[in-house]
Amino acid sequence: MVIKLKVNKNNRRIELVNKIRKDEVIEGILSKHKKGFGFVIPKENGSSDGDVFISHSGINGAMNGDSVLVRLLPPSQISRTREGVIDRIIKRAAVEVVGTFEKSKHFGFVVPDDRRLNDDIFVLKKDFNGARAGDKVVAKIYKYPDKHNSAEGKIEEIISRSGEVGGDIKALIRQYNLKQEFPAKVEAETKKIQLKITENEIKGRIDLRDKTIITMDGADAKDLDDAVSIERLPGGNYLLGVHIADVSHYVQEGSQVDKEALQRGNSVYLIDQVIPMLPKILSNGICSLNPDEDRLTLSVSMEIDSRGKVVNHEIYKSIIHSKARMVYCDVSDMLENNDTELIEKYREIYDAIVMMNELALILRKARDDRGSLDFDIDEAYITLNDQGIPVSVETAERRIANRIIEEFMLIANETIAEHFYWMEIPFVFRVHEAPAPEKIEVFKSFIMSFGLTLKGSQENIHPKALNEIIKKVKGKPEEHVINTVMLRSMKKAFYGTECAGHFGLGVKYYCHFTSPIRRYPDLIIHRIIKEFIQGKPDVKRIRSLRKKTKNAAAISSETERQALELEREVEKLKKAEYMTYHVGEIHDGIISGVASFGFFVEIENTVEGMVRVDSLNDDYYDFENTKYRLIGRRTNKIYALGDKVTIKVHSVDLQEKEINFVIENS
Repeated sequence: MVIKLKVNKNNRRIELVNKIRKDEVIEGILSKHKKGFGFVIPKENGSSDGDVFISHSGINGAMNGDSVLVRLLPPSQISRTREGVIDRIIKRAAVEVVGTFEKSKHFGFVVPDDRRLNDDIFVLKKDFNGARAGDKVVAKIYKYPDKHNSAEGKIEEIISRSGEVGGDIKALIRQYNLKQEFPAKVEAETKKIQLKITENEIKGRIDLRDKTIITMDGADAKDLDDAVSIERLPGGNYLLGVHIADVSHYVQEGSQVDKEALQRGNSVYLIDQVIPMLPKILSNGICSLNPDEDRLTLSVSMEIDSRGKVVNHEIYKSIIHSKARMVYCDVSDMLENNDTELIEKYREIYDAIVMMNELALILRKARDDRGSLDFDIDEAYITLNDQGIPVSVETAERRIANRIIEEFMLIANETIAEHFYWMEIPFVFRVHEAPAPEKIEVFKSFIMSFGLTLKGSQENIHPKALNEIIKKVKGKPEEHVINTVMLRSMKKAFYGTECAGHFGLGVKYYCHFTSPIRRYPDLIIHRIIKEFIQGKPDVKRIRSLRKKTKNAAAISSETERQALELEREVEKLKKAEYMTYHVGEIHDGIISGVASFGFFVEIENTVEGMVRVDSLNDDYYDFENTKYRLIGRRTNKIYALGDKVTIKVHSVDLQEKEINFVIENS
């Protein structure tokens, strides 16, 4: 068989010339497993035949993420639906590799941290560039692997020395090609920013400095981008003010800071450190709504009635002077525990806090009535010591103060989105599509085993129907498992320029307006809002904004996915490290996932480990995927999603970030 390739003028695409049948060769992206085999995801995702399995012997030097051409094997030679061998590598995905340096006298290897890149990089002694054994490094590849030889490269960067505090997280950050430091041209530009508010900057703004405006956030937050105020109007309605840092005043469109912020898309929060979207002089300084300091803001004031409906609103540029920097735990202690010492300390704002809680409860009920989904899934709070070692893993608190701010930010985002939707201008919306019908069908079948029925058809499911299920199982043993399966049936939210609604919140209009310090979509819509406050721009500007919003939505959706993945990886790493100090301990847990090779168990502190099926010595277990369970052939013993079990911590693989449990037989 002969394959000819033709490269177009821009060298962007390689096309297969028709010397063979189209169905014999497929172009796609290789997703490689740490054990050496992989799957090629076809470029044409419309193919109903699915991914193509590639055995270890058929990889032929390809690496994870490479664009490849796959030659399909004849059905008579295989037992799988589709299997192939990699015939040609079109484009390499990896130019550099992050990993651990291992050395001998005359040569060394970089062992990739991403185990899907299970090809060690061979390094000659002359290319060590000061790297020592155990260092976290970046190797630049200059020769890719083939059937017989390893990849070759040179040490381009030393991320951290062996044993350096925080080196493991630094390596993960670098693996995702993120950097905490800003380019010199960005730093130089920020030094020119005026860090003191002038009288000229106040002109044209509504002065709210005499109002009781406060911030409410976590104790360790340093970038305070939202503040709130509340009043009772003569007719009995509430006047809620949400005041957001006017970041766009300091980050001018097209500036170096703006370009870098767009590229980053968002801030990334990794336990004890932050990869900020903006330099600290802005994020923690002049843009942060620190107490007892004048700050420029963009405000939305909403008149809200006793049913939680916004009956009137106003959007305007403002200046505020925050009266207090409140933390969630203090506010919650006042409202939940009637802490008299704290109430006395904050007596000047206590009445406002009580009123905020009243309104938040009204808003929460209004959301609940329309079917807004509120998954009460536990999240981890990990504490590291000075050496970066995890000393505790606990369930993060989500108390009454957290919920107050959640409700206020939600109603502000919804109000802004609806206002600018009707103006028919370029904008960035937050979109959450309805679940796929087939996912709902699976969920519907699953909950039937608990005696539950989902109302409506899977083709046109309403969030209210799902919300009813959440209510029915609240406080019951099956609550966790049903919420988990429901959550897995949901699509992921993203940014878009079309107002397509937010299924999870049960609203037609939604955007992200309240966090411009840490999210680029918020920043760009602040610019748009301010422009339209001053008057509608001309046709040329509208055309420009349409292009910019589309670009910002696409980039921000991608960087958000990347940030969430990195945050999960760091959490997995530190949870695994924490459990190395707890091997042999016995814990109660709940089965949180089931697969053919075993099941996952989540214990009380949110740590999740795997009980492998080969550790179950009392029977041979079959996997029933539609029922999310393993069942013993002889004993009929069942391990199903949501079951409570007692486990022993057996072992931890830090390299793989894997925790292994075994069933404890009492």
